[in-house]
Amino acid sequence: MKNFILSATAALLISVAAGPATADFEGFDPATHDGSMFPAENLMAMVAAAMEVSPPRNGETYVIGFANLQRDIPFCALVEQGILENAEAAGIEVVVADNRLDGATALANAESFITRNVDFVIEFQTDAEFGAVIMNNLNQAGIPVVAIDIPMPGAVFFGVNNPRAGFMGGSYLAQAAVARHGMDAVMEGYFIEGELPQSGPIPMMRTEGQMAGFRAALPAFPEDQILTFDSRNTLEESFTQTNNLLSRIPEGVPIMGTAINDQAATGILRAAQQDGREMITVVGLGADEGETLASEPDFVAAVGSFPERYGNSLIPIAMAMLAEEEVPDAVLINHQMVTPANICDFNASIECQDIEVIDYSFPEEGFAAHLEALRSDPDLADVQNLIPTQ
Repeated sequence: MKNFILSATAALLISVAAGPATADFEGFDPATHDGSMFPAENLMAMVAAAMEVSPPRNGETYVIGFANLQRDIPFCALVEQGILENAEAAGIEVVVADNRLDGATALANAESFITRNVDFVIEFQTDAEFGAVIMNNLNQAGIPVVAIDIPMPGAVFFGVNNPRAGFMGGSYLAQAAVARHGMDAVMEGYFIEGELPQSGPIPMMRTEGQMAGFRAALPAFPEDQILTFDSRNTLEESFTQTNNLLSRIPEGVPIMGTAINDQAATGILRAAQQDGREMITVVGLGADEGETLASEPDFVAAVGSFPERYGNSLIPIAMAMLAEEEVPDAVLINHQMVTPANICDFNASIECQDIEVIDYSFPEEGFAAHLEALRSDPDLADVQNLIPTQ
């Protein structure tokens, strides 16, 4: 496990998006939690308080089922490690399953949790079409659920503030490309976006936010120089699809790339490098590919989601729900831009690089207009709680 730390400037990593907040449940309030791990005595006190209301189904200790998105993805591995560390400190058991980026596998894993008679489920699954079925089965079994990053109907949502994270990354990408190559060259270049359509409209707010942020910084950028592809959430698929798109991009022009996560963004970078392209600028999302960010000059930044800290909130949220405390229906990450120059503030195992970074300016007016458009989108009428107020 990498030794992650949090800088003073990264306080208040969690924000309540909507709904009531737990009022200091053994020291935990999602509205003010700074994302750090609670001492073991606090975590054990949360467990004791929850057991008074919801005794363990096995009569001894809580068992939580955690269905990970895909265990060998770096982001997911960090989420899992954080959950396991918090569970060990709290004295509870976690049964881990691998959803393998597949809805049918996720459904089978949920069924196995029901058979195991777990007390709580943390779901990290990518296929929106299977979400309702999985939730229906868990609801019938009386098992409460929190969903990571991809919402599931009726589950508490924890994870990425998709509109803001995407907008930050897209606008940073545009400004960085101009700083590196000049406005005239950038306007002749191409913007590549790695999407994830199978996960539905909520993660789509992330990639649409990237697009909107890019356009807010470069409103005159030609529409026909924007290329999108289905990344399938992986570096390998992103590499393949980007390689296919490069035949449509003239030699010698800037290529600006971003995607649903760091791995897909890295796939864009690797394909462009293999093709011999020299004017590449890539921005990731997650900041979990720290070594790539620190060592690749063209991977200029990533929007930090701090997956290594997810468990610090997920286990307290689970205990609060089992204690029947009021928990907001959506808890969102407060994101920060991570660059090679400040990465050591977040990851103690990676040295900060002595490089000049751009003077980034977040397009507040453009973001406000983007949020208004999201709120008026009929496809998002049922998920207004996942659209931030600002």
